[in-house]
Amino acid sequence: MRIKPDHLSQHLKKQIVPLYTLFGNESLLVIEAADLIRSIAYEQGYTEREVFTVDQRFDWSDLQHASSSLSLFGTRRIMDIRIPSGKPGKVGGKAIEAYCHALPPDTLTLITLPKIDKQNQSAKWFKVLENTGVMIAFYPIERTQLPIWIEQRLSIQQQKVNADTLQFLADKVEGNLLAAHQEIKKLALLYPTGILSFDQVKNAVLNVARYDVYQLSEAMVTANIVRYARILTGLQEEGVAPPLILTTLAEQIRTLIFICKGLNAGKPSAQLMTEARLWGDRQKIMLAAARRIGLKSLTLALLHAAKIDRISKGVCKGDTWDELLQLGRTFAITRPNTIPFTLD
Repeated sequence: MRIKPDHLSQHLKKQIVPLYTLFGNESLLVIEAADLIRSIAYEQGYTEREVFTVDQRFDWSDLQHASSSLSLFGTRRIMDIRIPSGKPGKVGGKAIEAYCHALPPDTLTLITLPKIDKQNQSAKWFKVLENTGVMIAFYPIERTQLPIWIEQRLSIQQQKVNADTLQFLADKVEGNLLAAHQEIKKLALLYPTGILSFDQVKNAVLNVARYDVYQLSEAMVTANIVRYARILTGLQEEGVAPPLILTTLAEQIRTLIFICKGLNAGKPSAQLMTEARLWGDRQKIMLAAARRIGLKSLTLALLHAAKIDRISKGVCKGDTWDELLQLGRTFAITRPNTIPFTLD
């Protein structure tokens, strides 16, 4: 059974089940959820704890032996199983299935995993975990939701900031939730409760933002050139290879060209979204970009990407990073509304 992360606290107040599985690439949220489960369990008498960290040398028979053994002190216990790779392998998968089919008595089992893609979520061992206990997926905090998340965290320590300061904080910590948590905690140590000024926050908070190429492509497609430039600079400072950036951006441009051609040919937009493998909010974002930019400009953008590729390989003269910035600016140009924008 799956529940949402914000329902965990209420769930634990009602009951504790024998098995919890936490997975996702937001380590802070996974850690906090695991801490909450262990804390509530401790209050209910689960005072003994065994930790198993699964790596390539892990012997799954150790888990089987521990599960069949009685608690050392005759108390309730927690079996804390951590699989950092998210891939238990064939032997591990079967061991997990067997473990779930015969959960040890007086034991709370807590399994933590990283992000699991859709293909691996269909694996038998993963399905058994989902059907046997409570499973919670933790997804990254979206950029639009980050100021709200920060505001909630500040309110816990009885501090407030205005909307502009929230945006400033979000820009400084985007993509690095663990560092964001640390910076918020720092504000509690430096300043008293109440309203914090912009200068107080600015003087205290470091620039700990961490970006990836997918955030860059999102900023490009949504024509947010200020954010695009900031992320591009961050990627450059982090030493991300330009070919990786260019591959991601070019793929987005090709998808937009596909959408434009399909719409011009009279294809239903819903059909195009399925063929392009676009889901949820991505559909509206990509349709809006196709409508705004147009096929001619997108074709020129793809030619520009090919030029940047040659520059990065030393075949042509130019500054790769400056050209990448200019490529992003292409998407800030508004074109006449010549393509219908509806989801059929």
